[in-house]
Amino acid sequence: MIVAFCLYKYFPFGGLQRDFIRIAQTVASRGHHVRVYTQSWEGERPVGFEIIQVPVKTRTNHGRNAEYFHWVQSHLSAHPADRVIGFNKMPGLDIYYAADVCYAEKVAQEKGFFYRLTSRYRHYAAFERATFEQGKPTQLLMLTDKQIADFQKHYCTEAERFHILPPGIYPDRKYSQQIPDSRKTYRDKNGIAEHQHFILQVGSDFSRKGVDRSIESIAALPEATKRKTILFVVGQDKPGRFAALAAKLGVKDNIRFFSGRNDVSELMAAADVLMHPAYQEAAGIVLIEAITAGLPVITTSVCGYAHYVAQAKCGVVIDEPYSQQALNEALQLALENSTLRNEWAEMARRFADTQDLYSLPERVADIITGEMHG
Repeated sequence: MIVAFCLYKYFPFGGLQRDFIRIAQTVASRGHHVRVYTQSWEGERPVGFEIIQVPVKTRTNHGRNAEYFHWVQSHLSAHPADRVIGFNKMPGLDIYYAADVCYAEKVAQEKGFFYRLTSRYRHYAAFERATFEQGKPTQLLMLTDKQIADFQKHYCTEAERFHILPPGIYPDRKYSQQIPDSRKTYRDKNGIAEHQHFILQVGSDFSRKGVDRSIESIAALPEATKRKTILFVVGQDKPGRFAALAAKLGVKDNIRFFSGRNDVSELMAAADVLMHPAYQEAAGIVLIEAITAGLPVITTSVCGYAHYVAQAKCGVVIDEPYSQQALNEALQLALENSTLRNEWAEMARRFADTQDLYSLPERVADIITGEMHG
């Protein structure tokens, strides 16, 4: 089969992009031809993939996306594919991988009347409707039940088009795959002393992931605890305003920013806590990565995968409506109570050993290639 994947942008450290690459590699490993349509590709190009960079010139994101869609449709007419898989919403897909929240619900919750008059709104609303409205053939691969409820509320989408997926963690992220004495080794490598509290936050788009909330919770720690606390923020974004916030709150020396790194599994082995107090997050694969690494998690209930943290009993989930005070208290408790932290780590490891947190790429490949239905 020729399988065409549609993805606006590829860069190595995004959660959506990591899912895409593993799914595409799994499909290719089964003997199918993988064609990728993208506006930009950063990083290594997998051997055997046909990567087509779509020329787009419009200045706005939504304008480029519309231009991309028309170009791809035209190319597919001349060079047909057996399946067309979208990692962004657009018309004409056989399968859509839903790593994003429901746009209609987000607009209803956050935007006013005038936003609905913009060309940006019209574009994203139309592309979502073309993917989810009743009568469309597009099969919908979902990460959480919450997503399904939102899409059905706005589009009355047929239930049988939805397929809930298990998470898909690289098996090498699991705690049992780490080298002996990994915590000390990787702390030494990153200049972190054994007595320091090491917090990790991973994710591109710092605003949406709640980096400001993490910085505020560090600033709120008692002085003695704060002095020995360090936060690594890892992800593709501009740290400017967050570094300024840290300076304003007197904690700039406690926080280090990094663009995407290839050694996140090492950082997870070295850290005490993963912070992920996101404002909005359809799933949050980093939460599952932390669980499989045996790393306690502090997150917010808006994250689609937060329920795994609650199920595993390996950290704290801050409920809505969000309270900064609740986050501050959760972080202080985690850092100052090593017994509790060790219990959380043990619970995370147990969960990683007993739950299917790994098979997403195989499951999606089954659906794409028609080797399994439902």
